[in-house]
Amino acid sequence: MSAHLITDRAALEALFGEVAPPSLAKETGRLHPVYARWIAQARFALLATCGADGPDVSPRGDAGPLVRIVDEHTLLLPERRGNNRIDSLRNLIVDPRVGLLFMIPGVGETLRVRGRAQIDADPDLLASFAVEGKRPHCVLRIAVEKVFFQCARATLRSRLWRPEEHDRSGVPTPGAMLAALTRGGMDGEAYDRALPQRQRDSLY
Repeated sequence: MSAHLITDRAALEALFGEVAPPSLAKETGRLHPVYARWIAQARFALLATCGADGPDVSPRGDAGPLVRIVDEHTLLLPERRGNNRIDSLRNLIVDPRVGLLFMIPGVGETLRVRGRAQIDADPDLLASFAVEGKRPHCVLRIAVEKVFFQCARATLRSRLWRPEEHDRSGVPTPGAMLAALTRGGMDGEAYDRALPQRQRDSLY
């Protein structure tokens, strides 16, 4: 074990030093109008939850906007069709705490929201989120507790929004990963061929 592990808060804070005033000023306990404007433009976010089996994070996306802003303390996030693993929803049954990281392509900053979520299956609410006549399975009703924007350093360092600089040639396809994980039990090439049409047919 390393002799340099940081195991207490005082040592951790000493390692990094004082928090800059802007980093404190940007935090709010509600959806300030300027943050609401930001979120209204977002079509994609990462949703973090924690349950009996530990933490989890998964993507959420929609044609825009991703969430509906009810008021300065409430967001509504529809749960669209997916793979039915419902890892995040299972976690919320145990622990309602959630974190959201909103991202907008080309924008270096991200927006972080922390709060508590309830799973709402009210038929009228689901109908209000219908797309192409298809309702979400449920809606997450998120009570906002903390909001702030994250600076662009991570996206700048990774050059995330410069796709021409990222080599994707070695990234395994979904089919290749399934074939490897099942030791050839699944036909990866057939899976990849069928995937684009299956995703289009089951988008909502």
